[in-house]
Amino acid sequence: MEKKQAKERIETLRKETDYYAQKYYDEDKPVISDFEYDMLMLELRNLEKEFPEFVSQESLTQRVGGHVKEGFVKVEHEVPLQSLQDVFSLADIEDFDVRMKQKAEENGTKTVSYVVETKIDGLSAALEYKQGKLVRGATRGNGLVGEDVTQNIKTIKTIPQTLADPIDITVRGEVYIGKQDFEKMNEERQEEGEELFANARNAAAGSLRQLDSSITAKRPLAIFIFNVQKIEGKTFTSHYDELEYLAHLGFTVVPVRIPCQTIEEVKSAIEQIGEMRDTLNFGIDGAVVKIDDLAFREILGTTAKTPRWAVAYKYPPEKKETKVKDIICQVGRTGVITPMAILEPVKVAGSTISKTTLHNEDFIQEKDLKIGDTVVIQKAGDVIPEIVEVIKEKRTGEEQDFFMPKVCPVCGAEAVREEGEAAIRCTGIECPAKLFRNLVHFVSREAMNIDGLGENIISQLLEHHLIENIADIYTLQFEEIASLKKNGKKFAQNLMDSIETSKQNDLYRLLTALGIRHVGSKASKMLAKKYKTIDAIMQASFEELKEMKDIGEVMADSIVQFFAQEQTKDLIQKLQEAGVNTKSLQEEQSDQRFEGKTFVLTGSLTEFTRKEAEDMIENLGGKTSGSVSKKTDYVLAGEEAGSKLTKAQELGVTILSEEEFKQLIAN
Repeated sequence: MEKKQAKERIETLRKETDYYAQKYYDEDKPVISDFEYDMLMLELRNLEKEFPEFVSQESLTQRVGGHVKEGFVKVEHEVPLQSLQDVFSLADIEDFDVRMKQKAEENGTKTVSYVVETKIDGLSAALEYKQGKLVRGATRGNGLVGEDVTQNIKTIKTIPQTLADPIDITVRGEVYIGKQDFEKMNEERQEEGEELFANARNAAAGSLRQLDSSITAKRPLAIFIFNVQKIEGKTFTSHYDELEYLAHLGFTVVPVRIPCQTIEEVKSAIEQIGEMRDTLNFGIDGAVVKIDDLAFREILGTTAKTPRWAVAYKYPPEKKETKVKDIICQVGRTGVITPMAILEPVKVAGSTISKTTLHNEDFIQEKDLKIGDTVVIQKAGDVIPEIVEVIKEKRTGEEQDFFMPKVCPVCGAEAVREEGEAAIRCTGIECPAKLFRNLVHFVSREAMNIDGLGENIISQLLEHHLIENIADIYTLQFEEIASLKKNGKKFAQNLMDSIETSKQNDLYRLLTALGIRHVGSKASKMLAKKYKTIDAIMQASFEELKEMKDIGEVMADSIVQFFAQEQTKDLIQKLQEAGVNTKSLQEEQSDQRFEGKTFVLTGSLTEFTRKEAEDMIENLGGKTSGSVSKKTDYVLAGEEAGSKLTKAQELGVTILSEEEFKQLIAN
């Protein structure tokens, strides 16, 4: 593609992706599928990579960071981000109105006007712009000091990087996750066997505070702006007018904002928001009543914690009774078996609830929950239905105890609960419920490293029933792979070559790929080095294994249990028949100069990857750790090393630059 053509296409793609993001995030009216949008973003990324001279910081591709920070920088808020005084009845609202009118009369004002807004259930943040350009984002923190989360803020698509006017302004907003996005996130986490987020607010807060902004970028965060903290060169008399100006600048302003001239209108607005809360695509935890007159606000002032010119009305949570008809179990992608209550359908907070997660065995025991019980449910954070109470006095004696299964309900393999964990897991490597996750791990870079076999292709292979277990990767035919893509012959040949190459991998890579619980790449290398063949490892006893350095009883038991299963034996046999290497290719390394030495790597390395450095250390008998302690011998510090470097300096640990590390290796 010629430069001129590329530039035009990039500009078109930016306009399209900006438009689609706005329709999806701002207006909740997606006009294309997620997949189509992702394909446009992929095309844009590829073009920007090929023609870097056309890369712009305003492109959606540039709002994602892959940089891991070791700690947040603290930010002092020039204007404090205060909390609100909560009220819980309309009588409290009337009292607030009386106080406001008394203050107004004292200052010669006869009328008091308000703005009533939805109180978004999220995390408060301040955005600072200079000359209309976003320069900093910070969390509220304690109201006076927050955390610098600029890189994370830039990943939120609803935050403009450049405003309509080149103005200096600091605004305040609420970062949140929409209801549908939140439900989808939790469904995915349940499939992956991860702990569910308790509510959308916590999920949003945790996402914004990630040290790795690439993780934040994967979370469906959005923001509503609801206040001007500071502005240069412009003055306003009305809060409502401020909000209108913020919308003009390009911000997504809190969408429900109702101007009110009387307390009766205020109460009506609160009731109106209460009625619409079930239809909103974002969670709210109340309605905010604010004085509209900005000059009057200055007169009213604030306390140390809250403004005197606003209150937050909190709606009571809606609870309903229903019956637990049954309890079934679902198996997630990691093998976690999750109990699910099947309920008599009941309408709560605007939606019909017929099932809810019971999390784990401990939750059921703590609630003393039985099949047939009458229970009280509510929607946590207006999103997740949850059982909050068992009404034991309504028991008839016909209720039945529930016990977690001893075998996987999908594949029949043993289901185990390990010490210190709440989850019960399926242990079968060929379990259909775990197949997608197992395949993704098996082909990953640190495992069998089959280039081209990503999640999208794996999904298509499963969808077209071209693979039904891990070993089927090695029986794929050229034509089958080529059929997955338009003009897919080149792709198919490359993937076939990569699959064939993977057959020659070292045994330790295969052990890593098998995903034995508690056994990572380091332990896999030790096992391969000691036992030489997978057959020898399969025959190793618990007593033998636990005596190995850095293995221990938990890992040894996991290894023995894994290889004792018929599913494992079946898979190993299929892989061997397919020609996959099951022997160690590691040569004995006589140079063990780092034996007994522990290294910690921190910062960005430029001479080699972190994995390459770890391999060098391990090949010379040393080991690596993720944290600095008194037992650490060396810290290899790259660029932008953070708190680990500081701790090493405090403990007097030897710190190596990359050049010094290279000399240590060479010597």
